[in-house]
Amino acid sequence: MELNKYIDHTLLKATATKNDIIKLCNEAKTYNFFSVCVNSCYVSLAKAELKNTDIKVCSVIGFPLGAMSTNAKVQETKQALKDGADEIDMVLNIGFLKSKDFDAVCKDIEAVKNEMPNNTLKVILETCYLEEIEIIKASELAISSGANFIKTSTGFGTGGATLNDVKLMKSVIGKSGAKIKASGGIRDTKTALEYINIGVERIGTSNGIAIVTESPSEEKNY
Repeated sequence: MELNKYIDHTLLKATATKNDIIKLCNEAKTYNFFSVCVNSCYVSLAKAELKNTDIKVCSVIGFPLGAMSTNAKVQETKQALKDGADEIDMVLNIGFLKSKDFDAVCKDIEAVKNEMPNNTLKVILETCYLEEIEIIKASELAISSGANFIKTSTGFGTGGATLNDVKLMKSVIGKSGAKIKASGGIRDTKTALEYINIGVERIGTSNGIAIVTESPSEEKNY
C-alpha cells in the first residue's frame, strides 16, 4: 500500500502565507502525495509550483462554514477551476440540512457539480455538528447530488473524523461508486491505517509527512 497516495497534503489556516504554500508544494513533491489542498486564493500558486508533476491541486470552496450563497460557491468554484484546480472540496450547507430543507442542500451541491462534470467533487459534511441520522441523510443527499467523495470534516469545527462517523457514511454508499475522505485529527500512521482499513480512500491532513514516515506529528491542527 502506498500510503502517500491516500494523502491530500493540506494547509488551510487563515495565516498561511505564499511561502507556506510553496513549502507545502515542495513537501508534496518530496513525498509524492496525491494532492495539495489549499484555499482558493492559492490555487494558481500551487498549480505553478506543481507544474510537470502528477500531484493534483485541490481547492476548498465555501470554507469552512458552508453558509454562503450558492452563487458565491459557484463563482468560487469557477475561479478555482480556471486557476487550475483539479479537485474541489465544498462545504455542505449545514444550516439548510438542520432546517430540513433538503432540496436547498441538494441544489447547492448540484450547482457546484454542474460547473465541474469531469472533476472530482468532495462534499464536506462537518460531522462534528451532526446527529447520526443527519450524517446518514447528508451522505445520501451529497451522493444523489453528484458528490464523488463525501468527506467528514473541515478541521475547523469542534471535532474531526471518527471511525463511527465513517462507518455511518460507508453504510450509505452502496453501489453509488462514491468514496470517503476522512479529515480532521488524523496525525499518525496507525490512525491513518485504521481509516484506510475500513474503506477510506483519501485522507486530508497537515500531518502527511508524519504519517508516511511513521514519525511523531507536530500536532498540527488538521
